[in-house]
Amino acid sequence: MIEQQAVVLRPVTAGDAARVAALLTDEGYPVGSSGIMGRLERFASDYSRVIVAEIDGEVLGFVALHVLPRFEHDDRIVRVLALVVDPGVRERGVGHLLMAEAERVGAEVGAAFVEVTAGHHRPDAHHLFESLGYDGSVTAYLRKRL
Repeated sequence: MIEQQAVVLRPVTAGDAARVAALLTDEGYPVGSSGIMGRLERFASDYSRVIVAEIDGEVLGFVALHVLPRFEHDDRIVRVLALVVDPGVRERGVGHLLMAEAERVGAEVGAAFVEVTAGHHRPDAHHLFESLGYDGSVTAYLRKRL
């Protein structure tokens, strides 16, 4: 485990774009720094956040989330859109800290729950989310490519 006191959670900055791009590219989602800068511009909202975890200035991972109002209920949900942790520090608590931050944001905005998706090809991600109490049996997610 990494000493959790040593990990700093903070909002992403433009200076993190290259590192965030490298982390996403390593996960199979190739993107350059300029692509990340464009995404960060689209995330410049009270309802979107990208939070990085760092130690001594080195970004170890990040979580990107969006707060959505629900129509069928008078509340909100937090949707985790991306969670990436450097492979060299996985299984050391960084993902747990980032997800705890997503949950903290959810509590702050009065969200009913946090939801996250993980592809079937990512069993480690499923294991992480289930170990944190996320219920994998509530999948009712359908998608159509446009």
